[in-house]
Amino acid sequence: MEHSEAVERLRAAYRALPAGAPVRLAKRTSNLFRFGDDRSSGLDVSAFGRVLSVDPDARTADVQGMTTYEDLVAATLPHGLMPMVVPQLKTITLGGAVTGLGIESSSFRHGLPHESVLEMDILTGDGRVVTATPDNEHAALFDAFPNSYGTLGYSLRLRIELQPVKPYVRLRHVRFTDADACFEAVAKECASGEHDFVDGVVFRRDELYLTLASFTDQAPHTSDYTGLDVYYKSLRGKETDYLTVHDYLWRWDTDWFWCSRALGVQNPVVRALWPKRYRRSDVYRNIVAWDRRHRFSDRLNKIRGRLPEEPVVQDVEVPVARSAAFLDFFHRDVGISPVWLCPLRLRGNKTWPLYPLEPDTLYVNFGFWSSVALQPGMAEGHHNRLIEERVNALGGHKSLYSTVHYGREEFWRLYHGEAYAPVKSAYDPAGRLPDLYDKCTR
Repeated sequence: MEHSEAVERLRAAYRALPAGAPVRLAKRTSNLFRFGDDRSSGLDVSAFGRVLSVDPDARTADVQGMTTYEDLVAATLPHGLMPMVVPQLKTITLGGAVTGLGIESSSFRHGLPHESVLEMDILTGDGRVVTATPDNEHAALFDAFPNSYGTLGYSLRLRIELQPVKPYVRLRHVRFTDADACFEAVAKECASGEHDFVDGVVFRRDELYLTLASFTDQAPHTSDYTGLDVYYKSLRGKETDYLTVHDYLWRWDTDWFWCSRALGVQNPVVRALWPKRYRRSDVYRNIVAWDRRHRFSDRLNKIRGRLPEEPVVQDVEVPVARSAAFLDFFHRDVGISPVWLCPLRLRGNKTWPLYPLEPDTLYVNFGFWSSVALQPGMAEGHHNRLIEERVNALGGHKSLYSTVHYGREEFWRLYHGEAYAPVKSAYDPAGRLPDLYDKCTR
């Protein structure tokens, strides 16, 4: 009843927004890396952040769309269950991971978060609330919703599949000195069926680590990376490690992978003084958002006589057979390190029109989040555009949570505008919600 009342209040609030005014969600947290001055009307969705129910027998959960994975995992782990894929940052929401895509080290087995959704209640651009499933009258909306970034509607409730867990995760870190050998191992290990999780880190051209991890009932000891120790640094010093399943799922969040180092949080003195409750990705992201909006770092670099820097914050997918070629380009022309590696493949034969991965193809996600100096004569966006061009040439795709430099025609060719347009017309005929291209490039 409480959820139904919240839905009706939200519909009334949506109807009350000024006619013709663009709409956005008024949220406390975000994991997007677009920091423009958004003047659109804020829609209060604070009532949609709960887990409604968990069914341990059916291994499903009904979850409101603004529920963070931190809260979702807290509700499912007591039942010995977790979502099929848990994106690596605590404040990513379930609805956000479905409409904006998400990934983690179980993605080579279970695909992307939207592939374990059974049904969704969606507030559409025309103000309706519809229940979309893979095979009902709203199936086209169900299929186009992933990677639509809130431009077709907002998920209010999702029913998702869950998987059983064991109390601990055993990790084995395998070092490689050659990218070709590393990606051959990625393909082999992902095909073996022996592991529950696979991901890795590239520190240098000749220093790559593949982490092979599996559930286990017992652990001789467990590590804790929420204190003074930093998880990604442990890959270089430990061949084998054990974590509780909870700490494994959030192993990256305490240091936002490695991005906390830019804020000084990995300095032992600063780390000891920085309150533990603030060692988390959303705190760091808010600091970066403030810096981007006020251009503090840019001004400081100018005062110091340093070259201007271009933010390069991207996740891209490249077929595993071409991943060594991408990494060679990246080392040579971009030079950011470390780089996250995360293999993935579609869970089944079903394809998703707005993010057209090929079935039965193993991809590797490369995650890199830093900045690169712009040499004299380089245009703003130089490195991001280089990456887009190389990813396209290698048959890959890039996530849209960050900066996008494609032209309109190229964008819609890559993200299947012919599939998006009729769904947009059917569920948002007045254009109350932004167009996907405009939202990603404005």
